[in-house]
Amino acid sequence: MVSDTPHTPGKQEHARSFDAAAHVYEESRPGYPPEIVDWLVPADARRVLDVGAGTGKFTRLLQGEDREVIAVDPSAQMLEVLRDKVPGIETLLGTAERLPLPDESVDAVTVAQAWHWVDSARAVREVARVLKPGGVLGLIWNSRDERVDWVREFGAAMDSNDAFVAKTAEDNGVGAPFEPGDVAELDWVQRISRVGLLALVRSRSHFLVKDPDAQARVLRDVEAVLARHPEIEKDGAIGLPYVTQAFRYRRG
Repeated sequence: MVSDTPHTPGKQEHARSFDAAAHVYEESRPGYPPEIVDWLVPADARRVLDVGAGTGKFTRLLQGEDREVIAVDPSAQMLEVLRDKVPGIETLLGTAERLPLPDESVDAVTVAQAWHWVDSARAVREVARVLKPGGVLGLIWNSRDERVDWVREFGAAMDSNDAFVAKTAEDNGVGAPFEPGDVAELDWVQRISRVGLLALVRSRSHFLVKDPDAQARVLRDVEAVLARHPEIEKDGAIGLPYVTQAFRYRRG
């Protein structure tokens, strides 16, 4: 368990830190490979709930001509940006542990880059409640590919612990009434400017909860990594390697 001492911010403080950085989050965070959506969400899913939707990075990929998408997030600031970037989406304040929807009302629930913030036991029960029988829970994460040397140095400079680590479907704490899950992985590269990369650093919860001196030190360390690796910047953009890992669970 993460300690909630002043020196080690807890999950709630990290989660609340996103309120102050909603626009930075939207402009700097990577999206997701569209093909992973086709694997994660059944083609016949007509009503999809995106939980922890943030600014809608994954929500916008769920849209379809015959699909209704609902976005839930605990941050009003994040949802304000989402409504601006993804017009026409219904947005609701809520969490994976308390979903503002009736029983058996959606065909699929997706949680992108957010399941690690939740109480998985409570969230599993609540997601199962709103899913129709046979419905799907899809979890997805983008992780930096620190198998690449400069990306590993970049992660160390950011003081961030969200590098890619191969996981199994059992690692996410999703049990009954869901069936054993399936896993898919996809390697890809985000093209991002130097300014955008620094904005990405500033959007991280680990950065947002630091004091100003510590934040300045992180940015200096990141700049030093970029100076050591001028070869990664071509035509005004840096290629930041990611691994997208997705998990699909069907409600029994």
